[in-house]
Amino acid sequence: MFAVGHIAFGYITGKTSAKLLKTNLNLPLILTLSVLPDIDLFFFKFTQHRGPTHSIITALIIFIPFLIIYRKKAIPYFIALAQHGLIGDYIGGGDVQLLWPIAHTGFGAGIELTSLTSITIELATFLAALTIMLLQKDIHTLFQPHKTNLLLIIPATTLLQAILPTAVPFPLELPSYFLLTIFSAATLAELYQTLSPKSKLNPSPLVSSLQAAESHQHSSRPNE
Repeated sequence: MFAVGHIAFGYITGKTSAKLLKTNLNLPLILTLSVLPDIDLFFFKFTQHRGPTHSIITALIIFIPFLIIYRKKAIPYFIALAQHGLIGDYIGGGDVQLLWPIAHTGFGAGIELTSLTSITIELATFLAALTIMLLQKDIHTLFQPHKTNLLLIIPATTLLQAILPTAVPFPLELPSYFLLTIFSAATLAELYQTLSPKSKLNPSPLVSSLQAAESHQHSSRPNE
């Protein structure tokens, strides 16, 4: 599956699981984890694409410490990472080593990556994700100052293939450009916020919140 589908599936599964578990969601982190297994494309000389990084066993091993420490708060992020191979590439492309290193068998639905069926599923998933994003105002959230917005550089990089001739099927080009624009703008806005002289003079929102809470605590103490 192409980046558009991975991002859409990652967002929907992460958002849904967070709602069911009644836990807050770091959107940039979810979107980043949804495409992270494709890091193997940068190491194609050493590992097979859709190999170890796409394994659900690898994902589980990575997340064991986070699941122990953060418990249910970590589950949406695990799901966003695991769905990449378990849902996205299983549907479109196949030959996913889901059980590596126990087994090197490739799993898949037998649907070609560039087939009409795969493209239709990917486009429909993107439209569903976009609808939820607009209803939940999550696109607006991406432009709120937060250091993790810088993580959006990673999914934005995976979307760059849309500018290459014939790299992405035509129906997925517009969604790719849309997401690339949103992620790039949010990243640049955060970079500007971080490097701005004013941001160095003013405390971060987290620091401000802690200071306000401490001030409230002192003011609420009875006179001794």
